[in-house]
This record gives sequence, structure tokens and C-alpha cells, in this order.
Amino acid sequence: MARASAGARLHFGFCNLSLSHERLYGALGLGLAEPRVVVDAEPAESVTVKTVDGDDPAAGSTDSDPTNAVIAADVRDYARTAVDLLGVDGARVTVRESLPRHAGLGSGTQLAAATLAAIAVAHGKEPKVRERAPALGRGGRSGVGVATFEAGGFVLDAGHPTARFTTDRPADGEWTVPPVAARHDVPDDWRFLLVRPDVAPGRSGDAEDDAMRTAVERADPGLADRIGGIVTRRVLPAVATGNAERFGAAVAEIGRLNGAWYADEQGGVYRPPVGDVVASLSASASVFGAGQSSWGPTVYGVTDAANADAAAAAGERALAEAGVAGSVAVVRAADGGARLNG
Repeated sequence: MARASAGARLHFGFCNLSLSHERLYGALGLGLAEPRVVVDAEPAESVTVKTVDGDDPAAGSTDSDPTNAVIAADVRDYARTAVDLLGVDGARVTVRESLPRHAGLGSGTQLAAATLAAIAVAHGKEPKVRERAPALGRGGRSGVGVATFEAGGFVLDAGHPTARFTTDRPADGEWTVPPVAARHDVPDDWRFLLVRPDVAPGRSGDAEDDAMRTAVERADPGLADRIGGIVTRRVLPAVATGNAERFGAAVAEIGRLNGAWYADEQGGVYRPPVGDVVASLSASASVFGAGQSSWGPTVYGVTDAANADAAAAAGERALAEAGVAGSVAVVRAADGGARLNG
């Protein structure tokens, strides 16, 4: 049996969505130590999938949890593609842990990559996640999820040439994952507050594609110029020198500017009620910067070990002030990529 375990990721935003500039997208984000996705696999003559709470629904399971059924269905698709890519007969796959779906934590890419990697290791083959991610439908716009699966840390990817932009989503496999333009280890004493309101999931699938296409077609190129300056003069120096306060303030500003591109698509700079949570966290001295990860609803806050408890309390207070239930956690950054055992 082989096991692949990978942490979630945060997505701070893109460097450019305007067709007026030479390169499109260019994502910033970082890998987290937790929460994690854990997938086991062993060789078999066909593909079967189960979660720890239920057997494969396709095999007639009476699993009563619809979330488990959806996760199993996703993994079954990833596993079938993986065995074709690897040239093997099949695998018995068990999902031990999974990330909240469409919550801004990279659940799809991490689950797809972990499934591929576990099956590959079980069969004694190289996963080659970066090369094979497009065939799994992952890594099209942002390369952060693949890059953090590979090595963790803070990542800035290079995006794609703008000339390759198409109004219709390319078929799976018809792209390459954006290359890593810059990567840094995250200092050991940095911490990341995760506040996840109990609201509807973020956008995914066709809804996400439609929203991104509209945002790109309307994007103000001036915002990209401002973001570029923040990345080069504030974000990269802050992570290189280990200054959490400056890093938090810089990525929060990038998130706010990204939100201006998406405002028409999500009902504001942040999707409701994320804006209220961000505002509350931003008023706390223990949180150096806060924003929405990807389409949300997860809100991140940058802090450090000395301020972790106060930041957690600020997260609980932010949920209360926004009038929503939810969860609060303070986690470390991932100090490396996925763990593969077999």
C-alpha cells in the first residue's frame, strides 16, 4: 500500500487579469501544514474507491453522507485518469482525510494530485504530478496548488502568455501548469489564521470558468501595474527577510485589489459575509493582514507564534460580529511538499 498526504494551500490572488498585458494570471499563494488530504492506494485489477466512512457508492454502498459520495465520485474520476496515464490496470483507493470542498483551500488540486501520487507509488512509478496535472483538469490558471504539492512554501507562478487566452475552457490536458517564478521557505514562527464561515461553498466548475472569463474580459490593466509593484517591492522582500507584518499587509492589499476585478461577479471586493470577517480581523493588532483565499469562503490572517492565541480569539470575534457560525484554526505553513510513502 502507498500513501500520499498533502496540506491545503492559500491563494492570495493573481498578478494580472487584463488582456492588455503580456502575461495573464500569475498566482501567489503558499502551502499549509494542515488541514490535510490523505489518500491510500494499492494495486488492483480495476478502480475502486472508498472513504473512511463508507464504501464506493458506485459499488452499491448505502453511505448516507452525500459529501463522502461526492468526494468518492471525484476521486474515482481522478483514479481512472491516473491509471490510464500510468499504464496500469487499476487501484484500490481509500480517502483517509479530505479538505473542505470549494472553500478556498485547494481541495480539488490536492485531492487529484494525492490520488495520482498514491496510485503511482503503489505501482512503483514516478507520479510526475506537474506533467500530468492538466490531464486531471488541474493547474490551468493557477500553478500554486501543484507547486505547493511539490515543495510547499510561498510560491509566485509565472502565469501564461496572454496570447493563449481563449473564451472557452481548453479541454483537460491541453495546457501546461504555470512554471514557478519564485519560491521561498516560510519562516518557522509565522502562523496563518483560518476562519471558515458556515456559508455556501466558493465557485467551481462552469460557474468559476464563467466568472473568470467575465473578469478577464473587463479587467482594468491599471490594477495589474499596482499589484506588480506590491509583489516586487513588498511581498518578495518581506518573505525573503522574514518580516511577517509587512508580508501580511502586502498580500492583504493584493487580495483587495484582486477583489476589485471580481466585484461584479461575487457581490463586492469580498464575497458576503467575508468582507465583514476581513474588516474585523484587520482591526486586530494580532493579525498583520487578512483576506479571502481564492473564491472563499475561507478567510486567512497572517500572524506569528507570539500572537497566535490572540489571532484565534480575533477569528472567533470576527465570526460573532458577522453573525455567522464557523470554524477557526491557526496553522503553520508547510515546510515541504506532499509526503509519499510506499
